[in-house]
Amino acid sequence: MKELIRCDELKKFYHVGTQTVKALRSISVSIYKGEYVAIMGPSGSGKSTLMNIIGCLDTPTGGTYILNNTDVSQLADDRLAEIRNKEIGFVFQTFNLMPRYNALENVMLPLIYAGVGKHDREKAALEVLANVGLSDRISHKPNELSGGQRQRVAVARALVNHPSIILADEPTGNLDSKTSVDIMQLFSQIHQMGNTIILVTHEEEIAKHAHRIIRLRDGEIELDEVNQNIYTA
Repeated sequence: MKELIRCDELKKFYHVGTQTVKALRSISVSIYKGEYVAIMGPSGSGKSTLMNIIGCLDTPTGGTYILNNTDVSQLADDRLAEIRNKEIGFVFQTFNLMPRYNALENVMLPLIYAGVGKHDREKAALEVLANVGLSDRISHKPNELSGGQRQRVAVARALVNHPSIILADEPTGNLDSKTSVDIMQLFSQIHQMGNTIILVTHEEEIAKHAHRIIRLRDGEIELDEVNQNIYTA
């Protein structure tokens, strides 16, 4: 398998007054194309910090982060923004949809930033909305959609650029249990289509949908294991 992500001795320190908070102490890990990985850990374990670095939302204090053969460890903000748009599809707990735009317009946004023409971006957005089961909701704005439908729009937006990675941060955190199951089934379908998924969660039941689980504690990897009991319900 192709190595998509490589983190070597990744560190992230924050200075709060006279204190130094070591959010990541020394993380070394590789993630390969086509993997479905869950990153877990209690509050303060460093999972959100690691997610921000993997998602090119932040840079490490030390160590290196190679994403798809590019060292992004210390790139400037404008270059990181380019890489985020090209390489990473984000799915957030709070959906992060633009309230003024309908489902189709929300899904097209990454393609606008990428400079794709109107005809091509509409075609691509319609295709991914169909793939997540929302062809009949393309003209609906977020406040006209259920929580599950809003998250499906967010998933479609994450897919539309054909990114290297789908990075999902607590994607079921604002959903009821039944809708959460539906969304996790959707992620399984996306993975079966060949997409690489990194799921950040604190919920064991959600993590068990992944094929590999990385557990963090106190800024370090406590356990990195293959999930022998993948949850498919």
